Amino acid sequence: MSPAPSVRKSGMKRVLVTGATGFIGRQSLLPLLDRGYDVHALYSKKPIEIDPRVIWHSSNLLEHDAAKDICFTVRPTHLLHFAWYVNPSDYKTSPENSRWVKATLALVNAFTENGGTRATLAGTCMEYDWTVPQDFLSEDTSPIAPETMYGKAKNETRLSVEKYASENGLSVAWGRIFFLYGPYEAPGRLVSYVINALLSNEPALCTPGEQIRDYSHVRDVGSAFAALLDSNVKGVVNIGSGTDVALKNVLLSIGDILGRRDLIKLGAKPAPQNEPPRVVADMRRLRDEVGWQPHTTLEEGLQMTIDWWKANGSTPSTSSGQADSPRVEGNVGARCKYGKWRED
Repeated sequence: MSPAPSVRKSGMKRVLVTGATGFIGRQSLLPLLDRGYDVHALYSKKPIEIDPRVIWHSSNLLEHDAAKDICFTVRPTHLLHFAWYVNPSDYKTSPENSRWVKATLALVNAFTENGGTRATLAGTCMEYDWTVPQDFLSEDTSPIAPETMYGKAKNETRLSVEKYASENGLSVAWGRIFFLYGPYEAPGRLVSYVINALLSNEPALCTPGEQIRDYSHVRDVGSAFAALLDSNVKGVVNIGSGTDVALKNVLLSIGDILGRRDLIKLGAKPAPQNEPPRVVADMRRLRDEVGWQPHTTLEEGLQMTIDWWKANGSTPSTSSGQADSPRVEGNVGARCKYGKWRED
């Protein structure tokens, strides 16, 4: 027997956040509260301690009727969806991606049937065609041609949700996430790997790091998603910084902050094949239409991230440095320290 549905007062903004204990999801909760939302957050193992105003619900969206049950219980007006399969070893190729396409579509359907009106979902810059050289990837003009199963699944989800929304009067935005770093990132990813290596007084074995990327601190990304959800902007919106930076400069900045630039071994590993030389977001929609722009500089964000790793304990590094494999977007690696690989 399902629990009784929550009573929703007229004019109340009630948001259901999936992936709320994950890398980005946890960073969206306080910005949503600041914007006046009644925040209901999903978890699969245990909630996080963040603010007593957040109302937690245990749910596994891959289970039959889980989406129907939680949407009936919460009756959200808004949906912010981050949950997805996130094992960094195989997320690009895993058949779990197909399961999350179906789970996401079931969630959007249940959300709408229970009175929901505005949904924002997390996509990825891997939906773009990275083989076409471009100064900035634009939502309106850049070609779409995902190469990985992950990118294809996200793009398939977007197309299906947009079609459903147009047929059912649902307002939908799709946030395409670029490159991230910050607290709770998987220890083996680029920024966390280098920080942990240096904190352990070990060399960080890296590629030459000539690739140009668009990096954002995860706190900014959580804030950007809250702003996007709270706006009336529909369709695809890039979530990034709009600032280009060479990977080697990110690494050397970490070395400078920790006073161990000598441990940054650029060129110790070969540059990856078929790596796009430049991936940077066109930020005009997020800046001009949503009215949001980044709050954290790269230097500030790296310092905060280093301080977090110092406070929470570094992990032993390995010889498989990942300067050639930075985090592409926010779902990957959310629960590396805490259990199964799922953004929940």
